Amino acid sequence: MTYTSDEMMAVAAARALSGRQRVFVGIGLPSTAANLARRTHAPDLVLVYESGTLGSKPDRLPASIGDGILAETADAVISVPEVFNYWLQPGRIDVGFLGAAQLDRFGNINTTVIGGDYHHPKVRLPGAGGAPEIAASCREVYVVVRQTSRSFVERVDFVTSFGHGTGKGDRERLGLRGAGPTLVITDLGVFRPDPDTSELVLTDLHEGVALDDVRAATGWDVKVAPELGRTPPPTAEELSALRALKEASK
Repeated sequence: MTYTSDEMMAVAAARALSGRQRVFVGIGLPSTAANLARRTHAPDLVLVYESGTLGSKPDRLPASIGDGILAETADAVISVPEVFNYWLQPGRIDVGFLGAAQLDRFGNINTTVIGGDYHHPKVRLPGAGGAPEIAASCREVYVVVRQTSRSFVERVDFVTSFGHGTGKGDRERLGLRGAGPTLVITDLGVFRPDPDTSELVLTDLHEGVALDDVRAATGWDVKVAPELGRTPPPTAEELSALRALKEASK
């Protein structure tokens, strides 16, 4: 079956989830990946949305965190303060799944402003929501984002969600609980932080993508793993499940 780069990205992100992980899900690409994983190889995933739904099992992609289908299919619905105070901040969430408008080499995320200064930006984005808390407190953070030289930048214009700061040890110095971004999945490949420096390293290329494609879409001199892997293409089952989710959401 033929597939698009976005479908490859969603499938690769879904494959990163497994078992009974508790996953804090953002709307958009993270929600697509998490729901695809639950529909295919990880039916026991516990999806948590910021609106207070625990264990949601939607049969289509939710339009927002306030979409009624999340509450209708949830194991429980609790208050937003309880989501953050009881589940997120104490470290009870295994994976925080986030998107980004800008991402730098240390996994810092910007979803606030681009260009100019905070008060007079060229573009004002939707903002933080719960992302800073997710990035600070989840045991791990996975980022899924379309990769271009405008999204993968040398330095983010605004740090909305803290990744690894300027290198290894910055999270510990700030007293942040989780490991930060441990996986970044794009429409071109997969990145993981270097264990010594925390700088993102390209570890896998998606099928049909060349290393020069990644370099052209990265705003810094990207580091490449000594043994660069290849992401297996989507299976027919994965593509069928993904397309069914999208079709049901129309």
